Amino acid sequence: MIVNAQTHIRLARPSRDLAAAERFYVEGLGLDVLWKTTERVSGKHDLVMVGPADGGWHFELTHDPENPLEPSPTVDDLFVVYLGAPVEESQVDRLLAAGGTRVPAHNPYWDAFGVTVADPDGYRIVLCSRSWGSA
Repeated sequence: MIVNAQTHIRLARPSRDLAAAERFYVEGLGLDVLWKTTERVSGKHDLVMVGPADGGWHFELTHDPENPLEPSPTVDDLFVVYLGAPVEESQVDRLLAAGGTRVPAHNPYWDAFGVTVADPDGYRIVLCSRSWGSA
């Protein structure tokens, strides 16, 4: 098997504004900055890696100052966080204060069981009240 429960995962996506994306994921979602470089080295990307400090996954948010990419998320590109408890308004407020935008879900299932918030680049996070096994 190529992928198993111990396999480390990196999800990379472009960002228009790394500082705004970092603020959203760190202050809003509560992730840690694992590594970053914004030195503007020719031929290299600026990037911020965010995730749980002891986790097996992280987001790599990138920006190429010489050839910037426009993020192109769809309404169904989701990062779902299974809380196993009702979504508290204070959790949503943190994401909004950190630059997120509350949006209706494309799939009504996510509105029935959670709250969807778009990050500053338009990628969507779902805070889901269900547990992983019950979803």
